[in-house]
Amino acid sequence: MTVTTLVLLIIVFLIILLALRMPVAFALGFAGAVGLVLLRGYGHTTNVLGSAPFSETASFSLTIIPMFTLMGMLAVKARIAEQVFAVAAFVFRRLPGGLGVAAIMASAGFAAVSGSSIGTAATMSKLSVGEMRKYGYPLSLAAAAVAVAGTLGVLIPPSVFLVLYAIMVGESVAEVLAAGIIPGIISAFAYAAWMIFAMSRHSAKTARIEDTMSLDEAIDIAAGKETSGLITPIRQEPTDGWHYDTRSIASVPIPQPSYEGTDYTKITHVRELPWRGVVRVGILFFIVLGGMYSGVFTPTESAAIGAITAGVMLAVEMFREGFRAIVGSFIEAFKETAGTTSMVFSIIVGSSILSAFFIQAKVPRMLTNAVLDWGLPAHLTLGIMLLALIPLGMALESISILVITVPLIYPVAMELGFSGIWLAVLIVKLIEIGLVTPPVGINCFVVAGTAGIKASDVFKGVLPFVLVDMAVLVLLFFVPAISTWLPSLVKV
Repeated sequence: MTVTTLVLLIIVFLIILLALRMPVAFALGFAGAVGLVLLRGYGHTTNVLGSAPFSETASFSLTIIPMFTLMGMLAVKARIAEQVFAVAAFVFRRLPGGLGVAAIMASAGFAAVSGSSIGTAATMSKLSVGEMRKYGYPLSLAAAAVAVAGTLGVLIPPSVFLVLYAIMVGESVAEVLAAGIIPGIISAFAYAAWMIFAMSRHSAKTARIEDTMSLDEAIDIAAGKETSGLITPIRQEPTDGWHYDTRSIASVPIPQPSYEGTDYTKITHVRELPWRGVVRVGILFFIVLGGMYSGVFTPTESAAIGAITAGVMLAVEMFREGFRAIVGSFIEAFKETAGTTSMVFSIIVGSSILSAFFIQAKVPRMLTNAVLDWGLPAHLTLGIMLLALIPLGMALESISILVITVPLIYPVAMELGFSGIWLAVLIVKLIEIGLVTPPVGINCFVVAGTAGIKASDVFKGVLPFVLVDMAVLVLLFFVPAISTWLPSLVKV
C-alpha cells in the first residue's frame, strides 16, 4: 500500500468515525493512531500515544487559553453584557433596526472581553431576541443577527482561536491578536448596515400592509397580538443552562444570564444608563491589549491579570447580593471554564496524534508540492485551499477545523510568500462563517436553545449575513493591509 493510499484511507476512516458521532477528540486520536500503526508499527505508535498528551499540553503558552476563558465567564457573571446592551440600545434607538444594531455592537463590545463566540451568542440572545420581538422584528432576523454577531468573539481579541493559531505556527501572539481588531470592527459595521437595510424594508412593507387594515387590527398589532402574520407570540421555553455539542468530547456549559425582563428601551435619559459596563469593557480591553503591547505584561500575564480584574468587577457588581452569591458565581465561572478548557485541550491532544501521522507520512510536503505543481497564481491557489474550510465548517467543530487544517495550509502559504498574520485572520473569518452555516452552525443552535425558539427559525435569517461575511472576506483577502497594518505598529 502506498503512502498516498494510506493517507486517503485514514481520512475516510476519520469521516466515518465522525459520522458515527464519535467525540471529535477521540475520532482524531483514533484515526491518527491507526494510521501510525499501519505506517510505522506498534512500537512507534505507543511512544507517540504515551508522550503526546503531555508534550502537546505542557506548554506555558497554552495557559493563556483558560485565562482568557475565565475572564470571559467572569465578565458574563458581572453582567457586563447586559450593561453594554442597555447603553447601545439607547444610542442606536432612532435608527431603523436600532435594537438589532445595539445587539450587534454590544456583541462586539462583549467579544472584546469574553473571547468566546458561544458565550457571546448565548448571553446576547437572552438579552436581545425577546426585546426585538416585542418591537415587531421578524423572528428569523432577530435571532440570526445575534447568532452572527456572536461570531465576533473568535475574531476580536482576546480570541482563543487566534491565540491557538499563533501557538501552533509560532507566530507572535500579540501580533496575531492585533490583526483581528480592524477586521472585527469592519465585520460588526457590515452586520449593522445589513440590519438597518433589512429593517427599513420590513418597516416599509409593514406600513403598506397597515394602510389596508382595519382600526381593530391595528390596535391588536399595537397590543402585540397575532394579526396578519406581522407579530407572532414569543415562545418561551425553559433551559437548563447546558447545551450539548455532540461533535466534541465534552458537554460545554454555556453561561446563562440570570437577568430577564428588563425593558432597556424605556430608558429616557443618558444619566439612567449603566455606563459602568462600558467602562469595565474599556478597562479590561486596556489591561489585556494595552499591557501586552506596551511591554508591561507578556500575553500570558495580561490574560491572567485580565481574569483577576474581571473577578474584582464581579465581586463589586454582586456586593449587595451577599458573600454567598459572590462565591456561587465564582464557582459557576470556574466550572464553565473547566468544561470549555477540557474540550479545547482534548481536541489539541487528539489532533496532535493525527498530525503526527500526517508528518510521518510527509503530507504537508506532499500537499505543498502538489499545490505548487498546479501552476496557478499564488492568490488563486491559496483562495482555493481556504474555500475548502467552508464545507468543513458545515460538518466539523470549529477548533477541530483549526487544529487539523492550519498545519496543512500554513506551510503552503509560507511557500507562496504570504503573511502568517494575514492568514490567521482569513482562517478565523472562514471559521466564523462555519459557526452559523447549516447543518452544524453551532451558534444558531446556541441562540435557539437560549431564546427558546426553533433552530430552523435562526437558520432562515442567516443567509444574508453569511453573504455579508463573504463580502468582508473578499475585502480582507485582496487588501491584506487591513489585517497587517496594526500588527506592524505594535510589535513587541
